[in-house]
Order: sequence, then C-alpha cells, then structure tokens
Amino acid sequence: MSPDYKEKLLSFYQSHRRMPTYAEMMKLFDFKSKNAVYRVVTKMIAAGIVTKDRLGKLIPSTSFNEIPMVGFIKAGLPAPGDVLNDSLNIEEYLVPKKASTYLFEVDGDSMIEAHIADGDIVIVERTATAKDGDIVIAQVDGEFTMKYLRTKASKLWLEPANKNYKPIYPEYELSIVGIVRSVMRKY
Repeated sequence: MSPDYKEKLLSFYQSHRRMPTYAEMMKLFDFKSKNAVYRVVTKMIAAGIVTKDRLGKLIPSTSFNEIPMVGFIKAGLPAPGDVLNDSLNIEEYLVPKKASTYLFEVDGDSMIEAHIADGDIVIVERTATAKDGDIVIAQVDGEFTMKYLRTKASKLWLEPANKNYKPIYPEYELSIVGIVRSVMRKY
C-alpha cells in the first residue's frame, strides 16, 4: 500500500473532520472502481491505520494521526544523532484529557518571559484549582486573563511574565478557569 494513500486520507480528514466515503476515495485516489478502494481500505485496516465503528463506518484508528519520531537531536554541541524509528500521536501527547481541554490564541505579550508570545496557541485544561506558580486562565473581577497564579497565606494574585506589566490583585474576585498545559507556535 502506497504511503500516498494515507497522506491523502489524512489530508481529507483534516480538511473535512470526517473520513471520506468510498465514492470520495475513488476521486481522492484516482481509482475507477469502488472495489479498488475496498482493497486499499482492507489493507489500511490490516495495517491499523483505520478501523470501523460498531455500525461499520470507517473511522481513524489511534495511530492515524501519528507522526514519525526519528530520534533525538542535540541542541548544544553537534553530536551523532540517535535513531528511534518510533511514532507519536501529537493529539494524545498534547491533549491527554480531551473532554476538558480548550485552545486559546494568545493576544498580547504579558507572558513573553514564560516563552508565550502573541499569536501562540495555548492548550488549557479546564479546572477550578491550581497551585502557586501554575500558568492559569483566570477570571479576575469579571475579566479573563492568562498569568502566573501566586499565593501567599490565603491571598491570591496574578503575576505577568513581562517586567513591563504589574501584578494583578483582585478587588472582588479571582477564580481559576484552567491551567495552561502546552504552547504551540508556528514559524
């Protein structure tokens, strides 16, 4: 089975957020018959790339979105690379609790010294509790922001990661909405 079929299927899935029908796969793979699609799908099922749900509908398997992890790379002095020949499902790696996870695009530079820049995407796990030093999404006096949570005794406040901004002390209320778990950035 050609890796090109998996790439086309993955591209379709990412664009449409669903698996294609057999008729759509005929066009996608440039086949003349549904029987040719059936043979490719059978090979993909055997390879563990896709599976079928209880109704027989084609769905992605857990390995569908995996990307090859080829090894370790030194960020210091050059050295021989270590080869892994493994793969990683980015969604499972970045989003372990999918039902309670949200994405936010960062607007502003108050967390720049925490390496969170304007335009980055933060992956946030919904929770009402956090500990001192966590980067949180918080509602403070009716408005939302992302900052470090700071606690001392029973006092809570928010601290930016940019020396040009001042800490935020709530006048009335500070509640935690979520904890930042990961940051994504495109170059």
